[in-house]
Amino acid sequence: GCSKNMTTIKGQIEKISSTDSRVIINGPSGSGKELIARKIHKKSKRNKNPFIIINGAVLDNDKYELELFGEEKADGSILYGALEKANMGSLLIDQISDIPLNIQSKILRVLTDQKFKRVNGSSDIRVDVRLICSSSKNLKYEIEMGNFREDLFHRINVFEIYIDPLSKRIADIPLLIKYFSKKISENYNIKELEIDENDSYILNHNW
Repeated sequence: GCSKNMTTIKGQIEKISSTDSRVIINGPSGSGKELIARKIHKKSKRNKNPFIIINGAVLDNDKYELELFGEEKADGSILYGALEKANMGSLLIDQISDIPLNIQSKILRVLTDQKFKRVNGSSDIRVDVRLICSSSKNLKYEIEMGNFREDLFHRINVFEIYIDPLSKRIADIPLLIKYFSKKISENYNIKELEIDENDSYILNHNW
């Protein structure tokens, strides 16, 4: 992209990638929040270590703890959660606004104490993880509605990136079409789509 918003975001990525600051990425569904998180990880000193994603919007209510913290089973085996899998790397909690309040409090405790216990576990587990969160909802509004903890918001919102919807980044549309056209033509061995950058249908379509 070459829009003002994308240029700003590229600068923000360069600025924060060398740090371990927690980041929250806001923007509409499908706007590229995960891509931004991956770019931050790729340009960071943690890039040789895991990049793990957990999506708060698709988990069952009884699965959040297991997915995040893991489990020590009765037979002695261990199911590792996202926090341990991301050790020394980065963890993206996608759609953090959809995580239940009781789990939000446990995430806050991890950020405060830098340790946690696996489900059914008794020993403290310490990990070194960079936390990146994303949301397509307005978290300040979710706080007002009682759906999100304000203290957790302040912990995760050390650095904020906002990506505009495509309808506000018209200048990026021709570049995106060229990019995807090139990918499709390479994958299927077909001719690239030729587009007129001044095509009013493309630029005025309600993306």
